[in-house]
Amino acid sequence: MWLYVLAAAIGGLLIGSFLNVCIYRIPRDVSVVAPRSFCPECGKQIVWYDNIPVFSYFALAGKCRQCGQKIGIRYPLVEAATAVLFVAVAYRYGVTPLAGKWALWEAILVVLFWTDMEEQILPDELTLGGSVAGLIMACFIPMPGTLILALFPGWKLVWRSLLEIGLGVALLVLPMWLLGFLYEKVRHREGLGLGDVKLLLLMSTFLGFENCLLATMFGAVGGSIIGAVYCLATRKKISETHLPFGSFLCTGAAIMPIIYRLA
Repeated sequence: MWLYVLAAAIGGLLIGSFLNVCIYRIPRDVSVVAPRSFCPECGKQIVWYDNIPVFSYFALAGKCRQCGQKIGIRYPLVEAATAVLFVAVAYRYGVTPLAGKWALWEAILVVLFWTDMEEQILPDELTLGGSVAGLIMACFIPMPGTLILALFPGWKLVWRSLLEIGLGVALLVLPMWLLGFLYEKVRHREGLGLGDVKLLLLMSTFLGFENCLLATMFGAVGGSIIGAVYCLATRKKISETHLPFGSFLCTGAAIMPIIYRLA
């Protein structure tokens, strides 16, 4: 078991390094496959020994070897966070298809968290593409949630899963879209972006209705607290401050498979 957890940690570090590439390139419509990793400041390619997750950042004192410009702290944070999340998933779910599902889930959320935080973008490649992946997996891996199982115990897995996702869409995604639409019409400014609605769709396909609702509550409450503290500290008006709601939703969604066994 511990060897599996160690493998998950190493895998998390390596995948976290790739996720950093995705975070930078996807919002800029640059291929995540080619060219090789390069410094965003000088454009020089990064040699392999300067691209070791976490270690290279501190070995280089957080600066590019070629141009001396600072490397963002986001890079080691993403790598370390991905490793921690993968270890938590491995420890809770063992060597199972569920572990693979939730590892993919955490990887998607890490990228979405940072693209929304840095660029205010939730890329369709991850929200809609991830929703398709979640829908496919829901046909083979049991969806988390007890309500549908209790109401329809004799139904086949695929129909229970689709109904669980359908509830999430009908009771969370569509009302949230309508709320954002009405807010924009009344206040004449965007209150909830369409990207956030697509993120809720992604959450519904992986978490199901019940857990998506709980994750949304975690994200909304946490975001409200952080937003209030931020506005007090900077003396900005809450009504005039744009907060990365998608990042808060990602945080609430990421902890769900960790604090609960979603099977």
